[in-house]
Amino acid sequence: METVTRLPIVDRRIRFALVGCGRISKNHLAALGEHSERAEIVALCDSNPAALAAPAIDCARYASLTQMLASADVDIVTLATPSGLHPQQAIEAARAGRHVLSEKPMATKWDEGMAMVRACRDAGVKLFVVKQNRLNPTMQLLKRAVDAGRFGRIYMVNVNVFWTRPQSYYDEAPWRGRWDLDGGAFMNQASHYVDMVDWLVGPVDSVHAYTATLARDIEAEDTGVMSLRLRKGGLASINVTMLTHGSNFEGSITLIGERGTVRVGGVAVNRIEHWEFDETLPEDSVVKSANYATPSVYGFGHPLYYDNVISTLRGEKHAEVDGYEGLRSLEVVIAAYRSARDGARVGLPLVF
Repeated sequence: METVTRLPIVDRRIRFALVGCGRISKNHLAALGEHSERAEIVALCDSNPAALAAPAIDCARYASLTQMLASADVDIVTLATPSGLHPQQAIEAARAGRHVLSEKPMATKWDEGMAMVRACRDAGVKLFVVKQNRLNPTMQLLKRAVDAGRFGRIYMVNVNVFWTRPQSYYDEAPWRGRWDLDGGAFMNQASHYVDMVDWLVGPVDSVHAYTATLARDIEAEDTGVMSLRLRKGGLASINVTMLTHGSNFEGSITLIGERGTVRVGGVAVNRIEHWEFDETLPEDSVVKSANYATPSVYGFGHPLYYDNVISTLRGEKHAEVDGYEGLRSLEVVIAAYRSARDGARVGLPLVF
């Protein structure tokens, strides 16, 4: 095992490597560009020569992760590769003494997610998992209201993720929709929304789910419904489809409690559509200003997430979402898949 970079890193810029130069890589490169005073991209890695050549930045480029880890002087490796590759790549990077930042979902299998966490722990490196939607201004307001007890007892939570992914989306990258590399609508597109439920009102006590592949030629599901019993007694539902006509339609969350009701909607929880409590507080005046337009379902949370990662490596903050936090939403999705497969309610924590 190579020596781990000593933390905190305060006397220079933090050196990042990006592995995977596909669809989501632009968000990572743009986010790091906003923090150029404290961080820099020193290496890119992709097995596809065209993808590797595409980013217009000046840095070293590698066709393999093994070669990059052996040659590049990096502090932290960002994994923006197919989800099923994250565990193997994270373990290799950790054993080479590099910190790891993994896109969602951190893994497609529960035991592999656990192996990622153990490898990073044993190597003494940090593991970050991207959950940038937590940092949206709309979700931050909702989180503060929940934590302040403004809802009182929360009775019900409803999440809708009604987006579109045409067959061409899956065809242009053969790993999409595969069980081993991607998973389906729950695991990939809706994983942020599963995380929102656990983050806001969890932990989850049990899950009952149905999944279906109704219109896309893929292994995994394009549509699913999930019913959750929360440990605190309330109920929740998560309804997901990638089959809306024409364009993405809705990404929303609604909380109903004894003293308040809130709905955050829009295409990606970017608009507070209803905000009502039994008493009005001064912070309610900023609700409308929290709304924002977004050109995509990714939102604008990546720069904020990277700010936390950089600040953590500099010893100024603690990780917003580490490997243990990442496991929580993965566990819920795996439970949903087990429930759909077996036709039974699945309790948490998972036992294998």
